[in-house]
Amino acid sequence: MTQSKVAVVTGASRGAGAGIARGFGELGYTVYVTGRTVTPGDAKGWDGTVLPGTVAETAQRVTDNGGKGIPVVCDHGDDASVARLFEQVMAEQGRLDVLVNNAAYMHHQLIEKMPFWEKELDAQKILDVGLRSAYVASWHAAKIMVPQGSGIIAMTSSFGATCYMHGPAYGAQKAGLDKLAHDMEHDFRGTGVAAVSLWLGPQLTERAQIAAQTNPEQYEGFLAMAENPEFSAHVLAAIDAAPNRDALSGQTLIVAEIAKELGVTDRGHERPSHRAMLGNPREKNAAAVY
Repeated sequence: MTQSKVAVVTGASRGAGAGIARGFGELGYTVYVTGRTVTPGDAKGWDGTVLPGTVAETAQRVTDNGGKGIPVVCDHGDDASVARLFEQVMAEQGRLDVLVNNAAYMHHQLIEKMPFWEKELDAQKILDVGLRSAYVASWHAAKIMVPQGSGIIAMTSSFGATCYMHGPAYGAQKAGLDKLAHDMEHDFRGTGVAAVSLWLGPQLTERAQIAAQTNPEQYEGFLAMAENPEFSAHVLAAIDAAPNRDALSGQTLIVAEIAKELGVTDRGHERPSHRAMLGNPREKNAAAVY
């Protein structure tokens, strides 16, 4: 009997991370779902609305979708907690095939339209849980993947890496993730391990759905073009299995574009790449790393 692939998806209580975990479940993966939310209602949306989702709920959805979900309460700002996570994976599975670095600190003022110095200083914590945490998790994953001669590490990034989006802390975090993947490929070369950074399009998450209910006219177009977060898991699996996998490693890839290249659809739909949201030619050139 072939062992199912083993994935760790960080920050997967809800949002894109939960969707990616569910997507791996659809592919039959064993998925370690990490996050801090264990009690429904602990997290709130931008408008104060209670958000659904816990690590246990996501893990159950993974199992319901055909995989095996394993919830792990993990604070990705705590290195000891992260170390225990990977020790658990090795003790229980003996291998790791996929790491998706998705955990990020979401400050309540993130999407407010104001200069960074008018936001609370805590907004910079996305550079800790978001960028630094991706490095720490990748360090642990590499120590498993390199000896086994296989594996892929992915960062969930966005167009905010090269255009203004939610302020400098958010942008620096996304740009940093892209650079992590680029430089990890250099060190992974010849080991069988790959690293990529994925620019996700607008996501159909709990926050987006709440916003659409509050402002239906404003979000009508958004909902029509947004990606199901499970889509990114299917695309990442296709990248890992692609004949040109080595050439893709180290790149920053627009999910919608690489999906089209590899023949992956989002529930039967092709999604736009949203390159046009990059404002000026200089930014477009900077974005053309894909």
